[in-house]
Amino acid sequence: MTSPEDKIVSWRAIGPVSELSKKKCRLIHSSDGRDADVCLFYVRGEFFAMDARCAHSGGPLCDGDIEEADVLQVFCPWHDYDFNLKTGKSSTGLQQTLTRMKSQMNNSIIPQVSPAPVPRVSVISPRGVTLYVS
Repeated sequence: MTSPEDKIVSWRAIGPVSELSKKKCRLIHSSDGRDADVCLFYVRGEFFAMDARCAHSGGPLCDGDIEEADVLQVFCPWHDYDFNLKTGKSSTGLQQTLTRMKSQMNNSIIPQVSPAPVPRVSVISPRGVTLYVS
């Protein structure tokens, strides 16, 4: 079934959930270029997605350390800035852009970051077969 959001956002399959859930983090390349790439995290049985480049100076978050304490967060490998995987917020006051996700009948779906993205929660429990981005 098509939602009103599906008419605004285009989607593309990025791979089967069974494969994507084998790694804690992977870089999802965008056809819109390096600045639109997404980091897909799989931690504690949930997917999180955010801009792949650190909001501080563009460091590769997919190469950062993931902390699974009370707050799930990733640390930028360049300057150790922290970003909450659920909110995108950093203890430094910076905000990482998150990518929305939703689940459909047998598929988990992520739309691509829009040109002027708004921070939003990006958590999904994999229930489907294929993960999508737009």
